Amino acid sequence: MTAPLFDADFVDRLDELFRWRRDVRHFTADPVPDAVMETLLAAVRWAPSVGNAQPWRFVRLRSPALRHRLADHVDAESRAAAANLSNEGRRDRYATLKLHGLREAPEVLAVFHDVDPLAGHGLGRATMPGTLRDSTVIAIHTLWLAAHARGYGLGWVSILDPDAVSAMLRVPPHWSFVALLCLGRPVAPSAVPELERRDWQAREPIADRLFER
Repeated sequence: MTAPLFDADFVDRLDELFRWRRDVRHFTADPVPDAVMETLLAAVRWAPSVGNAQPWRFVRLRSPALRHRLADHVDAESRAAAANLSNEGRRDRYATLKLHGLREAPEVLAVFHDVDPLAGHGLGRATMPGTLRDSTVIAIHTLWLAAHARGYGLGWVSILDPDAVSAMLRVPPHWSFVALLCLGRPVAPSAVPELERRDWQAREPIADRLFER
C-alpha cells in the first residue's frame, strides 16, 4: 500500500479547517441526515487511542423529553456557576453568553469512555489510566473536524454534573462521562471564537505556552 501524498494546497486547506473550527452554540433547525451522522461517527474510528483500545462510547439522544431535562439541568448548573463569580462585571458578562444549543441543535451526543475496555488488553495505560479519557477527547476532536469539513458545527457543553448526566442516560457504571455535544448547521460560521467576539477571552500566543528545558 502506498501512502498518499498531501500537496501544498491540501495543507493550506487543512490549516483553514483548523482555523475555522469553532465551538458552536447557535444552530439552524436543519436536520442532520442519518447518512451524514453515520459518516461522521464512522470517521471517529480513525482517531488514535492508547493500545488501540477505542474506549469511546457515544450515546445519540433521540428522546425530546430527555433533551429537555438535560437542557434544564445545564441551565441550572450555569446559574450556579455564574453566582460563584466574584467579579461583578465578569458575572454580568457571563449572563449574556449563550452556553449551549441543547434545545435547538438537531443532534445531541453524550460521550463516555469505558474505564476498562477489553480492546487494547491494557497496553499503554497501566501507569496512566487517564489516557483512556485522553483518547476519547481526541476522538471528539476528530468528529469535530470531520463535521466542520462537511459544513456542520459542534458545540461542547461542559457546565453540568457528570454523575447527574450519567444517571439520566442510564449508562453502564464502568462508563465515565466525558462530554455532551451539540451538532448541526451553524447559524453564522466564523473564524473568530464566540468568546473572543463577546470579549470574554481572546486567543493568546503559542509562545506564552511553549517552554524548553
